[in-house]
Amino acid sequence: MAESAEITAILQGWEQDPRGALEQLTPLVYRELRSLAAAYLRRERPDHTLQPTALIHEAWVRLAAQSTPNWKDRSHFFGVAAQIMRQVLVDFARRHRAQKRGGGKQVQLDTRLPLASSVAEDFLALNGAIDKLKAWDARKAHVIELRYFGGMSRDEIAEALSLTVPTVKRDLSVAEAFLRRELAQ
Repeated sequence: MAESAEITAILQGWEQDPRGALEQLTPLVYRELRSLAAAYLRRERPDHTLQPTALIHEAWVRLAAQSTPNWKDRSHFFGVAAQIMRQVLVDFARRHRAQKRGGGKQVQLDTRLPLASSVAEDFLALNGAIDKLKAWDARKAHVIELRYFGGMSRDEIAEALSLTVPTVKRDLSVAEAFLRRELAQ
């Protein structure tokens, strides 16, 4: 827990010295962010081509580019990181779909995340379902993002969102059912 307090202190000092905070934060959170990315990608189909390192690097660039983040604590940071990872995957899936259909410029594979067609389509469908969930119940959508994109446990989600663990459990159950229904259509 000492590391958690240290991360929170660094995040709260971000506004005063963003560059210094970034330098201090990187070695503390990079390994955990990479683990989250790897865990998420392990849940994908075995033939996917995304690499955790590429995903986390793109997410890290976007996190570092935040102009005035108001980080509350470690849980808030990882929640935002989960949302950004999801957005990175959506952006690459959209780019891949556009290329598949002849739109957009061609991109070198060594500078972009390669993404199998079926994975891109599945991910875009999931993103659409999460957006519908967010319109119906934003909290449940946030709980899903933290769980599946952020790799957070129910206890961590409850702490991050100031909810009880049973509430998080119910939200996950309802949200998962909502997503299954949306994806089955």
